[in-house]
Amino acid sequence: MTAGSLTYTYAVAQNADALRQTVDGLVGVSGAPVHLVHTAHGGVVAAVSQVPEEDFDEAALSRHLEDLEWLEALARAHHRVIEAIAACTTVLPLRLATVYLDDNRVRAVLDNRWDVFLGQLCRLAGHVEWGVKLYIDAPPIAPTPSPDLSPGRAYLRQRRAEKDSRQDAFRAAERAAERIEAVARVYAVDRVRHRPQEGELAVGPGVNVCNDAYLVPLDRADSFRADILHSTESLAGVRVDVTGPWVPYSFAALQEEGAP
Repeated sequence: MTAGSLTYTYAVAQNADALRQTVDGLVGVSGAPVHLVHTAHGGVVAAVSQVPEEDFDEAALSRHLEDLEWLEALARAHHRVIEAIAACTTVLPLRLATVYLDDNRVRAVLDNRWDVFLGQLCRLAGHVEWGVKLYIDAPPIAPTPSPDLSPGRAYLRQRRAEKDSRQDAFRAAERAAERIEAVARVYAVDRVRHRPQEGELAVGPGVNVCNDAYLVPLDRADSFRADILHSTESLAGVRVDVTGPWVPYSFAALQEEGAP
């Protein structure tokens, strides 16, 4: 560790020859080279790099996390390192901006929790994460000319048609969710329910009503995606967005009691 620096920790990983080769030359947050911290027990390592204390101590982080541009750059560098490592071994991704005083502090955590980390890594080995978002995407009801009705009655008829359309879309969404869950039971070994996305987090048209992550064996990943999409093809007024495969971030977070 250099003066005025802290140890930024990206992930805990299963040690492997290919991992050492991947880390060699890998650049992380603040343009710093990534290196590995080993435990006395072996088998489990942490991927880390040095970052300036002036940007990553507690007070500085509180300020920086309000800066969306800074946060976006940090997230890109963080995930780039994790994706590179995940290409050659099983990883347990850590939260953004997980920082320690030095490498020795990281090593102490690994030594104290190595059995927990190893168990989590064994659980995630050979699995990927798929995101499945379900949207209500009913088209708007165009006004129907009603010359025989007064303006008030025509308005009420229009509102009733819109209400009926929304109810139909919600019923379709319920059926879609049931079908998705039935397919997922065939393939997935675990699921995490995230809050539906709203406001700036929502992407694309429609209302997000389900936002789930599934842990799927790697050799069944393509079939999972195809069957999820196929399961809702006949339902009008809903849209399914399947993203992945990803490093299993959602399922690493379930075990935070053992994480650094």
